[in-house]
Amino acid sequence: MSTSLESNGRRLDCGPYMSGAVEIRELLRKHTTDVLPRLTSGPEGGIYYGPRSSRTYVDDAEYGVPFLTTTFMMQADLTYLPLISKKEAKSRKLSSQQVKDGMTLITRSGTVGRTVYARPSMKEVWSNEDIIKIVADPQKIRSGYLYAYLCSRYGVPFVVSGKYGSVITHLEPEHFGDMLVPRLDEAVEQKAHNLVEESAKLLTKSQANLNEATDLYFDAAGLKDITPGEWHAWGSDIGFTAIAGIHSLRAVNFNPRFVRLSERIRQGRWKPLAEICIDGSLKSGLRFKRIDADPEYAYQLIGQKQVFWLRPEGRWIAKKSVGAEVLVPDGTILVAAQGTLGESELFCRSEFITGRALKRAYSQHFLRVVANEEMIERGALFAFMRSESAFRMLRSASTGSKLQDFHYKVLPSLPIPYPDKDARRRCNELVMTAYEARDKAVELEDQARLLVERTILEGGR
Repeated sequence: MSTSLESNGRRLDCGPYMSGAVEIRELLRKHTTDVLPRLTSGPEGGIYYGPRSSRTYVDDAEYGVPFLTTTFMMQADLTYLPLISKKEAKSRKLSSQQVKDGMTLITRSGTVGRTVYARPSMKEVWSNEDIIKIVADPQKIRSGYLYAYLCSRYGVPFVVSGKYGSVITHLEPEHFGDMLVPRLDEAVEQKAHNLVEESAKLLTKSQANLNEATDLYFDAAGLKDITPGEWHAWGSDIGFTAIAGIHSLRAVNFNPRFVRLSERIRQGRWKPLAEICIDGSLKSGLRFKRIDADPEYAYQLIGQKQVFWLRPEGRWIAKKSVGAEVLVPDGTILVAAQGTLGESELFCRSEFITGRALKRAYSQHFLRVVANEEMIERGALFAFMRSESAFRMLRSASTGSKLQDFHYKVLPSLPIPYPDKDARRRCNELVMTAYEARDKAVELEDQARLLVERTILEGGR
């Protein structure tokens, strides 16, 4: 209708009208509503993204703070985020970029509208200017309920209806100026808030358990995991001599930092990676044809970037078009097996597959690491494989020109610390508990979102 043109700033592109926001406005007439800016507080009214700035990246956590981008924001484990200068981050210009508990974070550039609830483990994290922060006024609305609404099927159309741009889409805080927020029964809003808050606590517990498992694994082996700062302080990978074998002439496979790290592990109990894995693992998946299908008849196919996300996204491929090779056994460690050697690239990062993740299919671009449970518990091996030490050793076992892969001879011989059985069992328990907590957290968020959607649909009853 012509009145819709007036209420959407006289925009003539189809986005504001085809997103579903117009229809949702009609539905929300059944409810008492308020506009979002009246429910927020903080910098620039509580809906902001902060200034653009040049970034100085650092390697040492003593001088840096973890930094979120729109991609890293989606990850479940935030342990290995890139670091930017702490001095710059805490300056007057960028201090507002710090993430705090209860914020709703929304991507505003590229794929706009992805939404994450800021959990306690994010409290020392800064974000870039491509993430909008929405700060709920605790005197007017509960932050968990507001998040559940914003990521619901009624909130998302409002969010994305304001995006603009042809090639790279953007979103601005002013696009939230007339966004309607339904005010539901007090008990419903409180319950949704409690579910989201409990989910945030579980995700924080999950990350803490993973870090504890890795620390315990190294302590039990008489070692300490290195940091990126320590790795770079050991020198460069040029200007050294080495006796090359017949299988590789690539310098990175013999670099002094890799040799030093490997020798440190070999001073205690250790085993080659191939010895503690099932025969036939330690290889990438098979190539296969992708045939799209409805979710009822398909697997969700996950790639290297999405596997680390709390809520992985992927296309749905027909089950009949692929074999069992696209699935992985419980406890499989997937290592991003192709990529480049940039410090913030995911190449050589590891993810553990258990619980709800077992229902998904995985592309051929992963190294499958399946521990032999007679030798080592699978969760315990992951406690090491997710570490910085393992990350650096895996990168030193790479081969290729632009896109890297793993060297067939260097990879199986990587030394893996081998602590006593009690320590391994405890590490395994911590990892399994962490992933159970992660799955439960996702389930609780879903419950909160569905509660809000159902209540809106039923007219507030």
